[in-house]
Amino acid sequence: MTTATTLRRPRPAPITVTEDAARRIAEIIAKAPEPAAGVRLTTPKRGCSGLSYSLDYVAAAKPGDEAVVTEGGTLFIDAGSLMYLIGSRMDWREDDFSAGFVFENPNAKGSCGCGESFTV
Repeated sequence: MTTATTLRRPRPAPITVTEDAARRIAEIIAKAPEPAAGVRLTTPKRGCSGLSYSLDYVAAAKPGDEAVVTEGGTLFIDAGSLMYLIGSRMDWREDDFSAGFVFENPNAKGSCGCGESFTV
C-alpha cells in the first residue's frame, strides 16, 4: 500500500494587519502589565449596531483561537468572532485629535453613526 502525501498551501491570514497596526501591537505588548503572548481581537455584542471590536492582552491562546503572526507580535482572533472578520484590514491611525485601530470590514453591512459598532 502506497501513501500519497498531499502538500497544502498555507492558508492566508483571516485579516490583514498593516505595518502601522503591527507597530502599535508591539507597543501594546511591550507595555503589558504581565507577560503577554499577544493581543486578542473579539467582536462582543455592544453598541447601537450590535457588534464592536475589542482588544485585550492575552497570556496564552484559547482553544479555537486563530493566530495571526505579525512583525509586532501575535494577534489572536477568538473563534466566535472569526466569521465576522474574514477579509478585514486592521490599521492604526493617528492625527492631531484621535488615535486608534481602524477596521475595514467587508462583512459589515452597516455601522452606527459614531463608528463604534457594526452589523453583519
